[in-house]
Amino acid sequence: MTKSSAEVAGLFNAAPAAASNAPGEIYPGYPGLVVANGSIRSMVWGFPLSLKSKKSGQPLKPKPVNNARTDKLSQFFWRDSFEKRRCLIPLTAWAEAEGPRGSMTRTWLSLPDAELFAVAGVWRSSDEWGDCYSMVMKDGTGAAAEVHSRMPVILRGDQYPIWEHGSAAEALTLCELPYQRDIKVDRTTVPWVRTGR
Repeated sequence: MTKSSAEVAGLFNAAPAAASNAPGEIYPGYPGLVVANGSIRSMVWGFPLSLKSKKSGQPLKPKPVNNARTDKLSQFFWRDSFEKRRCLIPLTAWAEAEGPRGSMTRTWLSLPDAELFAVAGVWRSSDEWGDCYSMVMKDGTGAAAEVHSRMPVILRGDQYPIWEHGSAAEALTLCELPYQRDIKVDRTTVPWVRTGR
């Protein structure tokens, strides 16, 4: 996210967030910007998944589940959020890992005709992190499929109200539409590791 929360608010005609960590790179388990209920809000990226240690049976630190597959939205973990709390996730680009395990590099994907765009998301409140969100992913197509088997559900401006306020069936239809615009792929030599955190 290379745009400020004020720039995001202007594009999405939403009230700006009181505080956010944009611009910058967003990692699972860290705050990012979403558009929810007409406002730009800062939420943690990823729904917390609590697991127990196989050895001791003790609870482990929650793991952020940052992507919801479209074919899993009807399952318990996602269903309530998909039916009641959908959001827009503003992006300037998203990253995927490419290459052999242990030496993966960062590949950026973006829209060549849009400096800022939105992808589909769902959100909920959690005891662990407060409000949190997850990106909705579909099968990759075109240039995106050459990088990864899945890609975000990219929404056009006229689809924002349907995603946020339409029925679950209408929202699911948006997930199933084939993505037909160009996607810019920028392969780098930057290692697939977190930076700046």
